[in-house]
Amino acid sequence: MSRSRASRHLTPLLFAAVLASPLAWAEYPEKPITLIVPWAAGGGTDATARIIASSLEEQLGQTINVVNRTGGSGVVGHTAIANARPDGYTLGLATVEVAMMHWQGLTDLTYQDFTPIAQINFDSASLSVAEDSPFDNLEAFVTQVKDNPKGTYTASGTGLGGIWHVALNGFLMDQGIAAGKITWIPSQGSAPAMTELASGSIDVVASSLPEARSMIDAGELRSLGVMTPERLEGFPDVPTFEEQIGSDFTLGAWRGIVGPKGMSEDVVATLEDALKKAYDSDAYQSFMARQGYGVVWRDADGFEQLMAEDDQKFGKIMGEMGLTH
Repeated sequence: MSRSRASRHLTPLLFAAVLASPLAWAEYPEKPITLIVPWAAGGGTDATARIIASSLEEQLGQTINVVNRTGGSGVVGHTAIANARPDGYTLGLATVEVAMMHWQGLTDLTYQDFTPIAQINFDSASLSVAEDSPFDNLEAFVTQVKDNPKGTYTASGTGLGGIWHVALNGFLMDQGIAAGKITWIPSQGSAPAMTELASGSIDVVASSLPEARSMIDAGELRSLGVMTPERLEGFPDVPTFEEQIGSDFTLGAWRGIVGPKGMSEDVVATLEDALKKAYDSDAYQSFMARQGYGVVWRDADGFEQLMAEDDQKFGKIMGEMGLTH
């Protein structure tokens, strides 16, 4: 057989071998990625999603399309993430509601329906009072709540069963006070609650510190403290609960990148590495600092552990609040 004829006969075999080789496949990602946000455009979660997506694009070399899927107190968007193909081309910015929704009977989804990739944000709960409030400090607040009958004081900051409602009652339980002793006035968020607080209509607001910043800076409100082990960099004058009364109870709102359950370990590793670089970028860090949002990094394993721990913590607190179904 001539050399040319041999080559012709070997070519199909070589072609098949090349196709079978891993080197023949394009490395992930080879096309644009969709990032689902379960909350409306213009809010803090949406803003965080868009800045991390922009930084992540530079690391992956692919377009990342941010899509808002709202409704059902986060159920619609989180369901869309969980139901996507686990190929790495549909991701989501999951929020702390993953640890809450199923306890309320809103959905069957739990953290186990997602592939955790990385946590990129955490905003701890804080308590704010009006500037002329009789609560001079956190200790005085706890003492007065203990010494007075149920319903003496009112609080707000979000809807019934929202993150800040749960945070307040978790802290009360930590101090040996029954959940629900402070009457919760539902609101459409921290902004209207802060207005009510400043006017004297309610006694305390539970929220993140960034949400209270403008009215604290204006001298209308003051913070009793924040639920963190150490003072926040953006709020160095606000003491922690621990340094005031020795309480190590912490709870807050987190955000992190997830995918549907069943994603490839190699794809997760690629995304985790790229996300760490995006998280460390000047663009992301400076944006979060300007907004006053907390920056906390946990890799895939650490993020999964946080979600598991919070799932149990929220279940216990919400059960005591009578909010579980």
